[in-house]
Amino acid sequence: MNGSAVRRAVRGGLSRRRVQTLVIALVLLVSTASSVLALGLIVDSRSPFDHAFAAQRGAHASVVINSGRVTSADLAATTRLPEVTAAAGPFAQVTISPWQGGFQMGPMTVVGRASPGGPVDDLTLQSGHWATGPGQIVLASDPAPGETIMMPLGSAISLTGKRGSPQLTVVGFANSVTSSAAAWVAPAEIARLTSPGTPVADQMLYRFSSAGTAVEIRADVAAVAAALPRGAVLGAQSYLAVKTQETGNIAPFVPFLVAFGIIGLALSVLIVGNVVSAAVVAGYRRIGILKSIGFTPGQVVAAYTGQISVPALAGCLVGAALGNLLAAPLLGRTAQVYGAGHLGVPAWVDVAVPATMLALVGIAALIPAARAGRMGAVQAIAAGRAPRQGHGYAAHRLLGKLRLPRPVTVGLAAPFARPARTTGTLVAILLGATAVTFAIGLSTSLGLVVTGLSHDTTEQVAVSLASGNNIGQRGQQAIINALRAQPGTRHFVAEADNTASVAGLARQVQVTAFDGNAAWIGYDMIAGHWYDGLGQVDVPTGFLNATGTSVGDSVTISLGSVQLPVRIVGEVFDTSNRGVDIITSTQTLAAAGPAFTEPDQFDVGVKPGTSPAAYAQALQSRLGNTYFTSVNSRKSVIIDLMLVIIGMLTVMLSVVAGLGVLNTVVMQTRERVHDLGVFKAVGMTPRQTITMVVCWVAGVGLVAGILALPAGIEVHRHVLPIMAAAADLTVPASILSVYGGWELAGLALAGVVIAVLGALLPASWAAKIRAASALHAE
Repeated sequence: MNGSAVRRAVRGGLSRRRVQTLVIALVLLVSTASSVLALGLIVDSRSPFDHAFAAQRGAHASVVINSGRVTSADLAATTRLPEVTAAAGPFAQVTISPWQGGFQMGPMTVVGRASPGGPVDDLTLQSGHWATGPGQIVLASDPAPGETIMMPLGSAISLTGKRGSPQLTVVGFANSVTSSAAAWVAPAEIARLTSPGTPVADQMLYRFSSAGTAVEIRADVAAVAAALPRGAVLGAQSYLAVKTQETGNIAPFVPFLVAFGIIGLALSVLIVGNVVSAAVVAGYRRIGILKSIGFTPGQVVAAYTGQISVPALAGCLVGAALGNLLAAPLLGRTAQVYGAGHLGVPAWVDVAVPATMLALVGIAALIPAARAGRMGAVQAIAAGRAPRQGHGYAAHRLLGKLRLPRPVTVGLAAPFARPARTTGTLVAILLGATAVTFAIGLSTSLGLVVTGLSHDTTEQVAVSLASGNNIGQRGQQAIINALRAQPGTRHFVAEADNTASVAGLARQVQVTAFDGNAAWIGYDMIAGHWYDGLGQVDVPTGFLNATGTSVGDSVTISLGSVQLPVRIVGEVFDTSNRGVDIITSTQTLAAAGPAFTEPDQFDVGVKPGTSPAAYAQALQSRLGNTYFTSVNSRKSVIIDLMLVIIGMLTVMLSVVAGLGVLNTVVMQTRERVHDLGVFKAVGMTPRQTITMVVCWVAGVGLVAGILALPAGIEVHRHVLPIMAAAADLTVPASILSVYGGWELAGLALAGVVIAVLGALLPASWAAKIRAASALHAE
């Protein structure tokens, strides 16, 4: 007996067991694809920032120093602290609000640096050249909203917008991995940009020996502050806050991908093990024949391991290709976020995942094949029969007393004949139904996230000046009169949008101020309360994390040349300006001057039953072309993409679970072919046969679906807050609690649906078997 005989045995087994071969290939395909997708996204969602941070020697902390309180010797002393491994600076910095093309740009932090390189924050020049002389400026290539606008090289910006105002020419674009500034000029240029009376500040950039957590960063900054005169440190920005903001678009994908990946991996191991064991059990009779013609135990093991490995290899290879295809759009978005060029699934992922899957298949195949190989020929032939007569008879007798059709009771009792196989099927359906329960809850929560962030159910219409400028006193009154006269108006409030500086933050903070009661707009509160007094503000989680503050703390914001102390009274669910914004009343901003309280738009809520589109059209006709009326229909591309991926993974895992059911029913059909022949001989119709076969797994599916409810809910409650934290958000309770009574009742049937769909095809095969053929097969 040689290798050719083993190869012939493998080919024969593959041709005889086509259903099992297909099931193994599909299970490995889906499992490999989901694992490649999840692992590839996990790796690439973290590596771009880390790689850029290491290459640019990013600053662990950017510290703003009051230069009037320190000397050069003081700053030099901080660079010799035991915590500090590298430092750069001091770099003079100033905040300006320049003009370009007749429009005033938002405030931007400008730093004076002689060159882009250095021991810390080694800037990457994207285009153009560095600012080396007067009148030259280099802009950040990834500006924050409100700080600057992208414009061609050679564009001119004016400091005041007036004739004769100092001009700056854009000579380059550069990237700072830690967003240390919005623009850079030559050091001597800072004095020309600084208005009389404006406080002078310096920027120091530090790298620390221990900077892996926010706690360590705070301790390091505290050590720097302690080495300087009291009050010298005005603020500090941690690279962790910047990293969180930069990874916010893709990082929320990781937790639910990991959850689906774990479920998929568990399903793969379980079902492949069941399928392989079933293949060996179903082949016991054939194994006995092979041994009777001279196959050794080693050849039996080789034949059945090869029979499993061939479809598994094909499934893994196709699955790896599919995983790369599915990951492409997500990785393309990641590359845009970081400016990292092209991102793809790492080569080691494409090798490691299929190799791991094949190793699992090999182990699952080797153990039962080795056990079968040690059997004698007669023992193997005898073991290939159906379960012993009377196995599970008690269940048959008990269920037979129920007032149910006989095909139903026979079907419900059948799983008790193979308790081990039934347990495996139950767990497979349980995992599939858990994925469905988790996916439904997660999709519902993400839908509420879109609603909570866009306010499209409460603030349906917005009115602004068609030119995009401030509305002005006259325009305000015109809009107010039109809104009051327009049928369907329920609420309206004026909104003024500005940008402000907060000490320690290089990027500007978006400030939204409402002139009147705006609680109806629908910001979900996480902690604290909606502002209700002068000097009170509400901020999102991102602001609290970036500034190291909490509800109840006070901060000082700078609007133009005016500094306003405000108190944080509430934490809101919002992602504007990457979650670093402030919401307050125009009365709080009044001290900064009328320019900061003049509204940019009016937000409108319509009465129930009123069509926002029809209302906006009618209001537009009333106001005329001077004003622009729009319907709030903002959507999140990221969340839409998440919903697509969640749906895709849920279907994939449900298919895997269904394939496990199909394999189980195929095995039971073959084992019980004699029973089917007897039932048909005594008059069982094809429809009754389908009912009986479906009931073989329907009861198991119901139990699995009920058990999957708490499991899926727990996964949802655990994963959603992790997703939110990855996006620098905290989840309000209203978004977390999404399972209602009717939803739970429907989800309890998910296991039944998976079981029935998996059983229908083999049930139809069983219905077509003729009595004589079934009895002859036995």
